[in-house]
Amino acid sequence: MLKLNFPNFEFKLKNRDNKTYIFDIIRKKFILLTPEEWVRQHVVSYLINHGVSKNHIGVEKKIIVNKLTKRFDVVVFKRDGSVKLLVECKAPNIRIDQKVFDQTSIYNKNLNSEFMMITNGLVHYFFKVDNSSKTYNFIKDFPL
Repeated sequence: MLKLNFPNFEFKLKNRDNKTYIFDIIRKKFILLTPEEWVRQHVVSYLINHGVSKNHIGVEKKIIVNKLTKRFDVVVFKRDGSVKLLVECKAPNIRIDQKVFDQTSIYNKNLNSEFMMITNGLVHYFFKVDNSSKTYNFIKDFPL
């Protein structure tokens, strides 16, 4: 897989039926290794290596958006159950454009996250969310 703009992490990989799978420490199972999953697992490893408890991380959970079932990529929950960070992961070959920003913003209407991150593993964007004024302010670093 492609080297991403994250530190190097050790992952458990296995091959079955000519396909590669990666172990997801949050979902506690092997997941088909797609380019987007490669990015998602780097984000999860980064969070854990920076002190976020595995118990406070959600991966690929369903949410209802405009009566449609969607799945967010990664969230970090606060102790009170509210969402601190929403992360939207894209494959490295996907350009992060307005459509991706809009998708993440729509998900956040339901989650009311304090921070958002959009990444394709190579380029990362971080925002602080002001839910009362519905505005986003770019920030420089990973909001941990």
